[in-house]
Amino acid sequence: MTTLIINIKQLINVRAKNELLRGNALAELPVIENAFLLIEDEVIADYGNMYELEIKVPQLPKHIIKADEQFVLPAWCDSHTHLVFAGSRENEFVDKINGLSYAEIAAKGGGILHSAQKLNDTSEDELFNLAWQRLSELSKLGTGAIEIKSGYGLSVAGELKMLRVIKKLQEKSNLVIKSTFLGAHTFPSQFKDNHQGYIDSIINEMLPVIAAEKLADYIDVFCETGFFSPEEMEAICLAGRQYGLQPKLHINQLNSIGGVQKAIELKALSVDHLETMIDKDIADLSKSNTIGTLLPTAAFFLRMPFQPARKLIDAGCAIALASDYNPGSSPSGNMNFVVALSCIQMKMLPKEAINAATVNGAFAMGVSNETGSICIGNKANLIFTKPIPSLTYLPYSFGSNLIDKVMINGEFVTN
Repeated sequence: MTTLIINIKQLINVRAKNELLRGNALAELPVIENAFLLIEDEVIADYGNMYELEIKVPQLPKHIIKADEQFVLPAWCDSHTHLVFAGSRENEFVDKINGLSYAEIAAKGGGILHSAQKLNDTSEDELFNLAWQRLSELSKLGTGAIEIKSGYGLSVAGELKMLRVIKKLQEKSNLVIKSTFLGAHTFPSQFKDNHQGYIDSIINEMLPVIAAEKLADYIDVFCETGFFSPEEMEAICLAGRQYGLQPKLHINQLNSIGGVQKAIELKALSVDHLETMIDKDIADLSKSNTIGTLLPTAAFFLRMPFQPARKLIDAGCAIALASDYNPGSSPSGNMNFVVALSCIQMKMLPKEAINAATVNGAFAMGVSNETGSICIGNKANLIFTKPIPSLTYLPYSFGSNLIDKVMINGEFVTN
């Protein structure tokens, strides 16, 4: 089907091709005023000013959409989520308010291990249904591409169950979905004193099946004090590389322990979290091809210091924004709030935040050749705003839902 969108107030993030943005380039957001957009067979076929329409599209299609007073921009690319989980953890939310630390909550049987227990007690079908509901909600909020991790199984059966659910989501959904194996999320209680035993299970039992069933695109490790060391992360990532899995890694959430440098050495696609960054970490990341993915809603929910976005941008690091949607530390996948929070608390310019949540987010999940900008050949994954006075109004008016409708693969998302 051919669809023509006309009278667009502003067509946002128009690019001849996607390029990973750094430094000053992150604040450059190409816009066409009073624009049209042509969609053919689910992808962007052409665009331009309305005065060019008669020349570029001499024969108008039957399906024409008027977008008067609306801004149209590429759908969000959320490159870090834990969307598949069995249950919420609002009791821990109250514990945090009462002053309990992460370690104290874990000692009570909470945290990641609690999610793992719930997940292992939940059927694959039920997990899929829960994840499908969340994914449907996120698509209405403007997310058109998403990365989903395992990591709440912490057993051979549990991790494979999660990854099979993600594969079913990929098969059923029109969204761009990437799958990441995060068996190294934490150490299961039975391996509390036998870390190498669990690492051996990841390498020798999980990875061969994951590869055989083609269940993952990337591999992840939670590199942090009390979890996996940089050396343990290296061993797991090198094993994953033998099966074609590139690293996307949890780094520097609580401590700087050399994870950034090891991740760069491993040619990680991205290092995610980065709440705790020393000057050397920033300098080393700026010289690398690894993307720093910032997760401001996790810092917000945990009342932690926000990621040093301005230092990272000014140093020339390539950064992306993502939601970290998970039941423990970021129970929301609303990328509109992620963008607003990045401006409000991390002092990112609105244009920088939008680029980080679209173009650079696409790069951070390896889909820059199909989404992230208004580019000929890209999927027609689009956000149509309600009438707003300016693009800056999106993050400024953070408490309002300013999305009128969302298009995925050239068709509007419906209830």
